[in-house]
Amino acid sequence: MELPLITHLFLPLVFLTGCPTYMDVVIVLDGSNSIYPWSEVQTFLRRLVGKLFIDPEQIQVGLVQYGESPVHEWSLGDFRTKEEVVRAAKNLSRREGRETKTAQAIMVACTEGFSQSHGGRPEAARLLVVVTDGESHDGEELPAALKTCEAGRVTRYGIAVLGHYLRRQRDPSSFLREIRTIASDPDERFFFNVTDEAALTDIVDALGDRIFGLEGSHAENESSFGLEMSQIGFSTHRLKDGILFGMVGAYDWGGSVLWLEGGHHLFPPRMALEDEFPSALQNHAAYLGYSVSSMLLRGGRRLFLSGAPRFRHRGKVIAFQLKKDGAVRVAQSLQGEQIGSYFGSELCPLDTDRDGTTDVLLVAAPMFLGPQNKETGRVYVYLVGQQSLLTLQGTLQPEPPQDARFGFAMGALPDLNQDGFADVAVGAPLEDGHQGALYLYHGTQSGVRPHPAQRIAAASMPHALSYFGRSVDGRLDLDGDDLVDVAVGAQGAAILLSSRPIVHLAPSLEVTPQAISVVQRDCRRRGQEAVCLTAALCFEVTSRTPGRWDRRFYMRFTASLDEWTAGARAAFDGSGQRLSPRRLRLSVGNVTCEQLHFHVLDTSDYLRPVAFTVTFALDNTTKPGPVLDEGSPTSIQKLVPFSKDCGPDNECVTDLVLQVNMDIRGSRKAPFVVRGGRRKALVSATLENRKENAYNTSLSLIFSRNLHLASLTPQRDSPIKVECAAPSTHARLCIVGHPVFQTGAKVTFLLEFEFSCSSLLSQVFVKLTASSDSLERDGTLQDNTAQTSAHIQYEPHLLFSSESTLHRYEVHPYGTLPVGPGPEFKTTLRVQNLGCYVVSGLIISALLPAVAHGGNYFLSLSQVITNNASCTVQNLTEPPAPPVHPEELQHTNRLNGSNTQCQVVRCHLGQLAKGTEVSVGLLRLVHNEFFRRAKFKSLMVVSTFELGTEEGSVLQLTEASRWSESLLEVVQTRPILISLWILIGSVLGGLLLLALLVFCLWKLGFFAHKKIPEEEKREEKLEQ
Repeated sequence: MELPLITHLFLPLVFLTGCPTYMDVVIVLDGSNSIYPWSEVQTFLRRLVGKLFIDPEQIQVGLVQYGESPVHEWSLGDFRTKEEVVRAAKNLSRREGRETKTAQAIMVACTEGFSQSHGGRPEAARLLVVVTDGESHDGEELPAALKTCEAGRVTRYGIAVLGHYLRRQRDPSSFLREIRTIASDPDERFFFNVTDEAALTDIVDALGDRIFGLEGSHAENESSFGLEMSQIGFSTHRLKDGILFGMVGAYDWGGSVLWLEGGHHLFPPRMALEDEFPSALQNHAAYLGYSVSSMLLRGGRRLFLSGAPRFRHRGKVIAFQLKKDGAVRVAQSLQGEQIGSYFGSELCPLDTDRDGTTDVLLVAAPMFLGPQNKETGRVYVYLVGQQSLLTLQGTLQPEPPQDARFGFAMGALPDLNQDGFADVAVGAPLEDGHQGALYLYHGTQSGVRPHPAQRIAAASMPHALSYFGRSVDGRLDLDGDDLVDVAVGAQGAAILLSSRPIVHLAPSLEVTPQAISVVQRDCRRRGQEAVCLTAALCFEVTSRTPGRWDRRFYMRFTASLDEWTAGARAAFDGSGQRLSPRRLRLSVGNVTCEQLHFHVLDTSDYLRPVAFTVTFALDNTTKPGPVLDEGSPTSIQKLVPFSKDCGPDNECVTDLVLQVNMDIRGSRKAPFVVRGGRRKALVSATLENRKENAYNTSLSLIFSRNLHLASLTPQRDSPIKVECAAPSTHARLCIVGHPVFQTGAKVTFLLEFEFSCSSLLSQVFVKLTASSDSLERDGTLQDNTAQTSAHIQYEPHLLFSSESTLHRYEVHPYGTLPVGPGPEFKTTLRVQNLGCYVVSGLIISALLPAVAHGGNYFLSLSQVITNNASCTVQNLTEPPAPPVHPEELQHTNRLNGSNTQCQVVRCHLGQLAKGTEVSVGLLRLVHNEFFRRAKFKSLMVVSTFELGTEEGSVLQLTEASRWSESLLEVVQTRPILISLWILIGSVLGGLLLLALLVFCLWKLGFFAHKKIPEEEKREEKLEQ
């Protein structure tokens, strides 16, 4: 029954391909001795024949080999397939010969080779290919032979092989002129020359293109084709009343379509699409018919679709009607946006709502270049409407972008997810390093969802595949489960993807009891009292998928308690963990339940309910089963609250009252002074609950940086526990009466603070804030916060002293030593910190007596030496009374700031840590001239030094540590007169005493000379 149908459908195509312009090709091959090596000639023949479409209804090939005489190696009708001709070329042997009679061979080919007796067809185009390596020995006969070929409408190609001439270093000019004469005009089209036999294979592609005008290269005097190279069936589309074929090679690769209906064929003539594909662009090879399809509009009108992916290098798609007379009416055309993207190479109309009319048209551009020049591919989604036929809705692209050729194949699919809308599959055969992938998109009422519902990668399959997704189709049920399957093509393989049933789960979760008691514990777990609960988890299963499939399947779920919360408040019975994985068997149309037992331990967090969460998924690990509907939930959560003893409304309204009292008082004008004997402050705080229970009551304590919390002590015998933590150095967070600070409860506690030695502030403050998880009205919130403070100053333990290198100075009268200014002496001022405070902001003021009446200096400051201090010398002071006159010094015994002008030195001291000191050295000169002119016996110069603080300082100095003095006693001496006679008598008495002393020494022999022993011996010898 199938054979007659197939024969009936394809007989018209056979008639169509039997065109009178099909080709008979005769090759005239030089086989003389000069051709060498012969194997290169055989290779050339095999490759040239391999480019031809050899078939009794298309191209026939004959071969004449010649040397001294021509021989028919095989005739046009001897071989019917390409393989047979290639085999004959491979086994062809050289005839040899000393002469090359090319004219005779051409004559034989044109008279005999194309004759019907040798298989020639009168309606076929005749092509003659002459291959020779030398000038003919019968050149005088060549014009007659060529005239015979012209009469027989034979187009000639001439190929000159120059190997013999080059090897012998001969001039090939006359040989080349002869081959140009043999070749048809123009020479640029029909003449070839190669350097040797091995180079013949280099011209195979060019020769093939010139012979057949491939890829739209047709020009004047070249072979042109109408429908003989159509490649009918390059693309096909099945219609209700026939088949639509793409003829991508028709009209010199401009392309066309053929509609086969009821045994009749219909195709548009070359000029029918002149408006859409102008003849001026004929050489562009638009490839119309690369893809064909159709779409059905409302009202029953049908439009054919065809893609021309190479039109203007950007691609084009036309939607048209083909009338009985071959006329074409184009309803709309779509243009590609990127050169080389092959827009229109694949078309996929889609009836999303399955009402029989086309809703969406998908147009692929698989070679579209995306980011980083990757051949990602792109699919354009057009909505089909009434007012505007095709409107661009958006595009589909691979995720993430990569070399994919996304859209190389597309296929409309039935409703895979059972949502009532048809789906579509898009192939991307270059993804994952040419392994390939398939994308599934779900249809909607308004088109196609922009993101894929599923990506099926070849890399995830057990078998190694290449170019998975190069073709796709999904129309048949191949595994007998009444569900349409999807067939996907790969290189050397076809993969069948089974569609799976869709089920919908409706979960429910109930917990008993509905709330967790804070006070009552009804069970023991892990040795502790706990509250036990039970959760009932149920699943109702429904499915819209018909057919024969196993409606029982397994599901895995995981129940969790406070999964994302730090710290465990609850756990499942048995395991003691917060996670409980389970496996449950379900069936369509039934409700299946599971009991889960858990318990809640003692916890500090009673505000937030315990979160009971269940996540679930179908278990297809043992065998493929159904999948969840996209709208089906995959988790369910139940919040289990804590119950509270708050009356019938179950809402606790509390009123916390906080009172604070500190044992020190101090205002800005009369601050409290912190002295060494007392360095502590006590704060008493009382917290009371005057209304309903307060859950998770907390007390926040904040105090100033100049305080350290030494202790927090609740009232003795208080039943209410207070536990504190330190979130920071000067803050505490205390939990009061956990978990419930009950109605009427009251707690008092004592806070003991120590004053800081390193941080000195002008005020101390302590702030407490009470809060709870229970509700408190705005009208009572003001007494939830209490604060106490006091202004303070600090009394540091400082030692201020001065010492001088000169305490007494004697002034000598004129005419005695020393002469000039008096000595320079140093006064050192020293401040020592003997306490614990870090002291800063101290100032030393030095009052140095310097100038008497008339601007006369008696002391002057020469240098200030500092250590950790910054000093400035200020203007002279004016005493209360006029400065003392030098002549009046005998009436006073003190020089100080009251009767002299003083030099003032003011020094700002640096920071003084505990146990450190700072010093200032003052160098001064004594002016002798002033004191020599003055009349006095003894004077006391008094320098005064004061230690103070900067304005606004928190320090308060004691009187004992503020003042110091330096005393310099100046004494004037008088000369003593001695009589001249006393001096003369003293000299004479001294001389007399010296003479008496010399006489005594002489008497004692002090001045006698004693001889040495050697001299005495020498004198004794002389005497003898």
